[in-house]
Formats: sequence, C-alpha cells, structure tokens
Amino acid sequence: MPANTTASSPKKKKGRRARLLVIVLVLALVAGVGYGTYWSISTVRASFPQTNGTVKLDGLSGPVEVRRDNYGIPQIYADSDEDLFRAQGFVQAQDRFWEMDVRRHMTAGRLSEMFGSGQVETDAFLRTLGWRQVAQKEYDTLLTPETKKNLQAYADGVNGYLKGREGKDLSVEYAALAFSNDYKPEKWTPVDSVAWLKAMAWDLRGNMQDEIDRSLLTSRLSDKQIKDLYPAYPYDRNKPIVAKGGIDPATGKFDPAAKPSGASGGGSGNSAAGAAQGLNSQLSALSKSLDTIPALLGPSGSGIGSNSWVVSGAYTTTNKPMLANDPHLAPSLPSLWYQMGLHCRTVSATCQYDTAGYTFSGLPGVIIGHNQDIAWGFTNLGADVTDLYLEKLSGDRYQVGNEEKALTTRKEVIKVAGGSAKTITVRSTGHGPLVSDRSSELEQVGGKAPVPNAAPDRGAGYAVALQWTALQPGKSMDAVLELNRAKDFNSFRAAAKNFEVPSQNLVYADVKGNIGYQAPGRIPVRAEGDGTKPVPGWDPRYKWKRYIPFDELPYEYNPERGYIVTANQSVIDAKKYPYLLTKDYGYGARSQRINDLIESKIQGGGKISTEDMRTMQMDNSSEIAKLLTPYLLKIDVSDSYVREAQKLLEGWDYTQEPDSGAAAYFNGVWRNVLKLAFGNKLPKELRVEGECLSVRPADSSAPDDQLSERVRECGQRDTESAQPDGGDRWYEVVRRILEDEKNEWWQSPASRTDKATTTRDELLARAMEDARWELTAELGKDASSWSWGRLHQLTLKNQTLGTEGPGFLQFVLNRGPWNLGGGEAAVNATGWNAAGGYGVIWVPSMRMVVNVGDWDKSRWISLTGASGHAYSAHYTDQTDKWAKGELLDWAYGDAAVKAKTVDTLKLTP
Repeated sequence: MPANTTASSPKKKKGRRARLLVIVLVLALVAGVGYGTYWSISTVRASFPQTNGTVKLDGLSGPVEVRRDNYGIPQIYADSDEDLFRAQGFVQAQDRFWEMDVRRHMTAGRLSEMFGSGQVETDAFLRTLGWRQVAQKEYDTLLTPETKKNLQAYADGVNGYLKGREGKDLSVEYAALAFSNDYKPEKWTPVDSVAWLKAMAWDLRGNMQDEIDRSLLTSRLSDKQIKDLYPAYPYDRNKPIVAKGGIDPATGKFDPAAKPSGASGGGSGNSAAGAAQGLNSQLSALSKSLDTIPALLGPSGSGIGSNSWVVSGAYTTTNKPMLANDPHLAPSLPSLWYQMGLHCRTVSATCQYDTAGYTFSGLPGVIIGHNQDIAWGFTNLGADVTDLYLEKLSGDRYQVGNEEKALTTRKEVIKVAGGSAKTITVRSTGHGPLVSDRSSELEQVGGKAPVPNAAPDRGAGYAVALQWTALQPGKSMDAVLELNRAKDFNSFRAAAKNFEVPSQNLVYADVKGNIGYQAPGRIPVRAEGDGTKPVPGWDPRYKWKRYIPFDELPYEYNPERGYIVTANQSVIDAKKYPYLLTKDYGYGARSQRINDLIESKIQGGGKISTEDMRTMQMDNSSEIAKLLTPYLLKIDVSDSYVREAQKLLEGWDYTQEPDSGAAAYFNGVWRNVLKLAFGNKLPKELRVEGECLSVRPADSSAPDDQLSERVRECGQRDTESAQPDGGDRWYEVVRRILEDEKNEWWQSPASRTDKATTTRDELLARAMEDARWELTAELGKDASSWSWGRLHQLTLKNQTLGTEGPGFLQFVLNRGPWNLGGGEAAVNATGWNAAGGYGVIWVPSMRMVVNVGDWDKSRWISLTGASGHAYSAHYTDQTDKWAKGELLDWAYGDAAVKAKTVDTLKLTP
C-alpha cells in the first residue's frame, strides 16, 4: 500500500479544468437513473494515480524514480532490467489497467466474463483462433530466458499495483461494471503480455478481407470486371520502397546492390475459383464474424496503413538523419499508444536499456522510438500471410488427396457474466482452425454453385479453414526487447529477424549517420495459388512449401537517393523479385506524395528541418481530386443550385483543410461517383448495411430491358468495411477508365428521379447533383458556408462501455467531436469510408519526428493522452494539439527530462 499519498500536481490551469470536469461528471451522474445516487466525486477520483511521494513495491532490488511531465508522460529510472520492467508494469497499471484487462480478455476469448452474453460469439471466434494458446506455447518453448525474466518482472509490477485495489480504486469503468456483475480482475501473467502481439498481428494480417471479397464478387461480376476492380500496382508512377537489388546468385541472399534475377511470382493464380463461387453465403457470414472482433488497430481497407520515412543527414538542417512515423489506426480512447521512457541510470550488462518512445499498455519495452544509438519506425508491410482453404468433410474426417485424415478437436468453455457457461468444440485441419464452424450460416453450402470437375462431391458442404502465420509460435516478443537494445544496423537486423508477426516495414537511422530499411516477417511460399482467392484444401498442391528466408527479404542501407519512404506501398517491383509478398499492397498514393515532397525540397537545394517533417505529416493534398476535378469543371451544369456547388471547385488547390468548402463538395461528389459507377453493382454482401436497392436476380443473365422482375436486396457490410471504400485502390480503378468515356462502368440505371447514365460525363453530372443535395441535407443550403471538417468529424470513444454502455456513461467516457482536415489516402490520413459516410474511422494514432543524435530536439504527440482515467487532466490533453498538427517537445536526456518534470514518484523496495 502507498506510504505517501501525495496527489498529482499538474499545472494550475490543468488542475482547475480537471476539478471542473469532475464536478460536471458528478452532477451528470446524480441526474442519471439508477446510477447517480451511488456515485460521488470520490468514486470518480478514487482511481487517479499517485504521482508524487514514495510507494513501496515488493520485489525491487533498489530505488526507482518515475518522473512525469506536464502531460503525465512517465520517464522511469532504475539500476537493473528487472527493476525497470517491474516499475513499467506498475506505472502502466496506474494509468491504463482497465484497457489492459479488456485486452487480455479479448485475446483469450473471455470478454463474456466481463460483459455478458453479448460477447459469446466474439469469444467463440477468438477461442477458435486460439491466440492465447499460441502465446502460451511461445512463452513455454521459444522465448529466451532473459525475455521471460523481463515479462515476469513486468507482471509482478502490475500485480504490485493491483494488490489491495479493486472496483473504483482501479478505474471508473469497474465502478460502472459493478452494477451488472461481480467481476474482479485476476493477477497479470507474462502470457497476458505476449498474447497482445497476436491481436496486433490479427488487425495487420494482410489481404484476408480482399480474398473474401473477390469470391463474393463472383455472384454479380464477371472475371474481367473483378480484375478491373483490382488493378495491378502502378510501378511506373508510384515508387516501391526498395528501388534496387535482388537475390545474389553467389550467396543466395538479398543484396541491395545486386541485379534483380526476375520474378517467379510464387504459385500460379489458378485457385479453386469455381469452388469459391459456391462459398458466397459462407464467406459473407465469415466476413460478418470478422466484423464482430474488436478492430483495435483499425478497419480493413485499402486506405489503412501508416507513414514512416527517414532522411539522410546530407539533406537535413542538422546534418544528422531525421526519422518520422505516424501509424494509422482506429481511433480509441485512450489511444492505443502509451508514451514513456525507460532509462538505466548507467547502461551495463545488468541494466541494458535507455530507450524512449511509444509502447502498448500491457507490454514491456518500447515498440517504436529510439535509444542512445538508433531510432526506428514501423509501417505495415501488408504481406499475404493468410489463406482460406475449402475443406471437404466427412463426419470427423477431412479429405487430403485420395485419403481422409482425422480432424483435431478440443473443447472450450466460455464463462458468461450473469448467465450459463457455453461449451464449444473447436475443429481444425492440417491447414488450421475451421472458422466456418463459428456461424450457423456457414454450416451449409449452396447446392447450385459450380465447382471444378476435379472437386470432391460437395455433400453437406465445404468447410473453411484458416491458415495464418501468427497461429504458429514465434519470437516477436524477443524482437521487441532486442530492438530496444540494438546499437547498429547489424543488431537492428538481427532483432528484425525475430519480428515474425505481424510483418512490418522497419525504417532505421543511427547516430553515425546511417539510414536503412528491413522487410521482416514470416511470409509463406506457396506451391500453387497467389493468395487472392480461397483454395481447395483437398488438393496437396496448394500447401505452403516454406517461408521466405530472412536473408532473402528486401532491405536497404544508405541508398544513393538519401532517403527511404514506407507508406504501405509495394516493397519491391514484383517483376524483379523471385518471391510473392502479396498481390494486395496499398497503391502508393501516400508514399508517392511523400517522395515528391522530399524530392522537391532536395532538388530545390533546400535542407529538411524538423518543421518540414511535421508539415509533411500534415499534408492534406488529395490525389484523386487532382485527377478528377478538371473533368468535373468541364461538365456543363444547367441547374443553378448545382452550379453554385460546382463553383467551389474553381481555383481549388486540392487540399483538404477543415474549413474547405471545396474539399467538402469534392468528397461528396467522389462518394457518389463511386456509388453510381461501382457500389450499386456490387453484391449485397459488400454493400453498406441497410442500403437497399432493386436489382436483377443474381442468377439472371437477361438484359435489363427484358427482366420480368427485379428483387430488393439490402446491404450487409459494416459501415467501416463496406465497398467501395474510396481508398487508393479505387483511385487506380477510376484512373484507368477515365479516358474511356463510354466504358461500361459509367453506365448506371435510372432511378425514380434521374435518367440512366451511359457515359462518363452523364454519370459525373448525376454525382454532382446527388452530392449537392446530400451536402445540403448535411450542411445547409448555402454552399458558401460548407466546410469539410463539419462533415469529417472525429469522436473518441471508450472501446467498451463508451460504445455499448448506457447513454449517460458514454457521455462520461467519450469525447468530441473534432472537425478534421485530411482524408482518405492523404498523407494526413484521417480515413473515412466512402460507402459508409464521412466520419473519421482511422487516424494518425501518434506522430513523431526524431532528431537522431540530438535526441532532445525530437518531437512527438499522441492522439489522446497518457491516462486512461476519465476526467484525469491527461485523458485527452494532447488531442487539441494533435488535431491542429502540433507536436510536443520530447525530452530524453537526464537534464532535459528533469527540466520538464512536474511530478516525481519514488518506488522503493
């Protein structure tokens, strides 16, 4: 228990604001029905952490100091690795234990124990995937003794904080939860930390949704039309990450200086297309099951991703490298990231860390940041590390070639708060778990769908198994701590070798002036198939042969151009590399814009500063607006009401500032172009939920004018993952048909108020009119008063009780809205889904600019704040600055940290 209970002492302005907010909260609670009479100021403030004075923490071998700045960001100082991580666990539990507890229940498939029967289906799917089991195997068999020691110290620190605390003493959410059940948190374990990496891997798993969508499209579109919607990567226009290099024939290793040896492309593209057509109902249901899993990192879409780039000191104002990173993830409150520093007072064999940056609460070490010698950043590589296999079942056996094998089964018991436990059976083939078992819609396969002649009789239906690299134990937790200790490019690459899942782009810079890049990850080599569609599990030819050896994965070190950009574009020209990484990269709109901004500065003879890096991160330019607006301005608009809106586009510079009326109207037009040209032609499984259309029957081949009847179909897809989402894949789709004025995609049927369109300009005119009326309803009749930010709003929501709790509790836990600039596939990637609306669904979850070597001149910002406690002064104290594109000073050195310190907590043995 605390020996000294001195309260936190943020600056007076923040302290007054926090007290006022607490009073407002209590008044709201008192007015609430059934809750307020039990709550008080003490309930709200009971969980606020002690940040001054002295606290005894069992297990420490020496004193530890926790210094916090005016934003509550902690910097920890210790004399041993174990003390450092024990203190990290204690401090993160102080600020974020509710978030940590929910995460570990999610990764273990135990959400029902906290939130009741509404989470049973989600738990069942997560138990089927078996994240917790894989994490346990990793901990038991693969991780180094040193990593295990640090994980245990971290867990001991968390448990040291939990000791003697429960309910309102941990967070206001527990106080609210107490009204519905008697849940009490368990002790933290090392495996709770390891399992979180599986959640990371799931949300960054690659093209699984595209694989499902391609199959679902077969019910409405021809093979040629589907190919139109998935164009090839534009290597001639958008540069890949790695410009040169290939596998050296002499060494068998990737060499950035070697001449490329040409591509094999992995396996062929001939998958079980016919069989996949028979799986539309199953895959639609599987897609719904995927939507029920909390998207902690972000919705799946062609715009989601991250930016990171590094510039050589030859082109910076400091003559040292600069590194920028801003991962694009789902907005949440608190932010997914936790800023902190981990400092050994003296770096030695027994105390090896002096690092600072962004980590996840619940995980020891730092994920993205820097130490004394190097800096590093991450973006998602997007490697195709999942495949869906169609499995022919016969009772408890499945077919492989000409024989049958027994399914592997296990029982899972899901405990339910306030209800009876549910037992499920998890079945697996040699490829992986049968994810089709988790939906009643997946139990039967349609009887009419064609299958290849060589396919086995469908019988009662094909099942669907998931093979995914993250379901094999790995060493990613080792890699996290190895990165924290790395001293040079060789040790950086050695750490990257163990970062098996999720597969990330790693950028690098060091104090000696070197910059680099590494593509790590466990990426399969397919004997057949290209990963774009489900494949026949009964055919042994479609198995994974092996994984790409690390030494053959692309990397760069001090490239001649003097900078490296990663923003989810293609890693390397597929024609020049012998392995298939994926067919579904982002299409490079963001990455090429960053390349262009850097090149323009360098070619102009200028040097890039910290402020230049920050300005690049906030670039709001719209690539699709540059392409499409000239065509929109050529449309002869006779309706004065629509013409008033069209005039907004005249002279527009294509930037999407919050106050821009032109950006609002253009994005409205873009949304309606996509809907008319593509969205209304997609199957219901991809269209946005609740949007109903009168369409031709899926099995009809009659021309429109000869149809005897049409059917009414309503969309089924979640608003955050419906298509067309408007990402840069769709930029490329439209770019390739824009000069073809009579392309079939420009044809749109008549509606009750509009004529059918047969040409590009007719469809664009109709989209301009539809957008005018839509924005009138949203923003008012006066087009001159429109602004993009009023449409494009961010609301930060607590990811549990803030989304599904009582209305007054959502008021307590959630914040916003903020009117934002930026947009889909812009560098300032405040993402929105064009099929679902204009609201912000993913964001730059943090931004950092690292001044390598002059660390104290680095800058950073988080989406929310350090604290997970509602009405703490640090709950959302960074959000206003984040929304404006501002950055905070990032103190690292001892003197700089002391100068910023406002609270000091001493932890003693």
